[in-house]
Amino acid sequence: MRLGVYVNYRGTCEEAFRFYEQHLGARVTSLLRHKQQPNPQLLADWGEKLVHARLDLAGMTVMGADIPHAEPMRSAYLTLTLESEAEAERVYAVLIEGGEAFAKITKTPFANRFAMLRDRFGTSWMLLHHGDQA
Repeated sequence: MRLGVYVNYRGTCEEAFRFYEQHLGARVTSLLRHKQQPNPQLLADWGEKLVHARLDLAGMTVMGADIPHAEPMRSAYLTLTLESEAEAERVYAVLIEGGEAFAKITKTPFANRFAMLRDRFGTSWMLLHHGDQA
């Protein structure tokens, strides 16, 4: 048995996954477009949008799709545990651009660096660097 995460986007799934590939060291492993389905069920202009995608990120598979009325993630976060304070700061800077901070990156009693945010694609992230706080 394996646990994965599935994230829906309002037409920006490929852009989001390519962004994570470029800035987080992820690897897109599969892209299937709505028009590739035997009987596409969405609007004609959604043919190039993704019906299913897979991304390998930090040892985990993240899946996603473009859904016309998808809502941003709420009360669930993709959580990245980072190996250094510098990497935590870098990833925060990349993901917060055009996004929204719920908890700006800072030191906490449980982590050298901790942040909670929603990126410009609607994906919610929690960032942790434990350092000597583990």
